[in-house]
Amino acid sequence: MAGELKIRKGAKIQIAFDRGAGESPSFDMASSFFKALDESFFLISVPMKGGKQVTLDETQKLLMRYQSNGEDLILAGYADDSVKEGIRTYWKIRRVTEQRTFFKRADERLKAAIKVNYTMDNWPLNDDGTVDMEDGLTLDISAGGAAVFMNTRVEVGEIMMMTLPKIGTVDDGNKIEDVVSVICWQREAPKGGLYKFLCGVQYRFDEGKDRDRMKRYTAYVKKRYKL
Repeated sequence: MAGELKIRKGAKIQIAFDRGAGESPSFDMASSFFKALDESFFLISVPMKGGKQVTLDETQKLLMRYQSNGEDLILAGYADDSVKEGIRTYWKIRRVTEQRTFFKRADERLKAAIKVNYTMDNWPLNDDGTVDMEDGLTLDISAGGAAVFMNTRVEVGEIMMMTLPKIGTVDDGNKIEDVVSVICWQREAPKGGLYKFLCGVQYRFDEGKDRDRMKRYTAYVKKRYKL
């Protein structure tokens, strides 16, 4: 867990049901934070949607977005129970992922299945100083990040070094190696596929030319695949 929740009492929370791989959540329910019970559980007011209270469903994973110090943050959890505090009723939420920044996409997301290779920053070196690479497959890609199918379980905030393959014959489609990618989220992939997990990453660029290079690459992906 990420430690004690630092959300003020009464803070507004936007809530969405978590969706399947590749689907964007719709934050169409409203609630407010009441209090933390410990590092794993906290209480929120019963969410409202369209002027009506939402029915508690213990099996449905919730995404909860709120603001702290000017940042949009997001938590995930399940409503374990309905709890009475005085005359009011609250949902008892069991927290299941770490607190993290909710990244708003500034770049166009392209649905494209591209085979990639990756290593994690914390993987040990081989005797010859190299690190074995694993393969993955993009669900979508943009100039700022990607959603990648993989068979490695990762944690939010970890660093992945990703290599994008050469596409076509023009320079804009040349291979891009060791793209620093920060893990933003991970969930299980649909059953029966080649990969166990789907994760979202956001790129980190040291120089403006690296960002421009990625923009040209994704623009070429869009052109080549007619997306």
